Amino acid sequence: MELTNLIRILPKDIDAAILTDPSNRLYFTGFSCDAGVLIISRNGSVFLTDSRYIEAAQATVDCCDVVLLTDEKQQVAQYLRRFNCSNVGVEADYFTVSKLRDYGKMFKAEGFNAVFDGRLDKCMRHLRSAKSFHEVRSVKAAQRIAEQAYRHAVKFIKPGLTEKEVALALDFYMLRHGAEAVSFETIVVSGVNSSKPHGVPTDKKIRFGEFVTMDFGAVVNGYHSDMTRTVAVGEVSDTMAEVYSVVLEAQEAAIRAVCPGAACSAVDRAAREVIERAGYGENFGHSTGHGVGVEIHEAPSVSAKNAALLRAGNIITVEPGIYLPNQFGIRIEDMLLVTEDGSENLTNVEKELTVLNN
Repeated sequence: MELTNLIRILPKDIDAAILTDPSNRLYFTGFSCDAGVLIISRNGSVFLTDSRYIEAAQATVDCCDVVLLTDEKQQVAQYLRRFNCSNVGVEADYFTVSKLRDYGKMFKAEGFNAVFDGRLDKCMRHLRSAKSFHEVRSVKAAQRIAEQAYRHAVKFIKPGLTEKEVALALDFYMLRHGAEAVSFETIVVSGVNSSKPHGVPTDKKIRFGEFVTMDFGAVVNGYHSDMTRTVAVGEVSDTMAEVYSVVLEAQEAAIRAVCPGAACSAVDRAAREVIERAGYGENFGHSTGHGVGVEIHEAPSVSAKNAALLRAGNIITVEPGIYLPNQFGIRIEDMLLVTEDGSENLTNVEKELTVLNN
């Protein structure tokens, strides 16, 4: 079905698409591997992969023929000729200069014209940004695992544990309970480290009276989840409680703005206005969210610079934050599915200020 959808929206002057980006190959074939070429054309399609993956691929991929990859450029040329292709789209966002140079030599020798003007990438982003029922189901399954890991973690987080220990516990729990991988390198930062939006877990010990921010996710069937929660250990100061309430208010305002037809920039603005009114505008530097799917960051970007309109099937994060250097930081993140008449929050974890006393 997805192959047909790409062919349907492919510009008429492009006869075939050569996909080598692992995430694009996974999207179409349902098969994940780090080596392979997928050719999609109006006259036929084929997936080429090497001896490490061929048996598994042949047992998994049912959208097109699966062929053993032995000589990439020679076989690609063979199938492009078989499919009667002249103008061939390549992934401008993924092809390296050296790979394009190598392919360019083959194209020139065979009489093919390489199209790398970004139109193929635009088609891919459009297709992947609206999730099918089966894609949504996989994201939800991944999110349920992450939520279980979070509930497990908050039962034992206490002063004296290190950020690394909490991060490893989250990862181990997710992998033990059904995740095929973690979505990205899990972020666990505490105290002054929590002011770094994408800080790396360290050997720093969690202390009484600090915030702990956890940003993590699981992967199921190749699809990612993403959530962030910030909890306090022992107690919170009045300033910590005040800033937390601002971030939560900003997130809820942005969530209310999510619906089909809403501009991504408007969702970002809804969160940003709350934070700016509270006087913390300079402490919220990143965008409000991003799309999630076979990659942890994909279209659409929920940022001030993106005027694109949300549509049913988009899965986005809503994750405003406030970061006070050398003090603390707070981020709260949910995933939302844009529906035909609004949105569905895919994150079923409480987000009111939680103070742990383990």
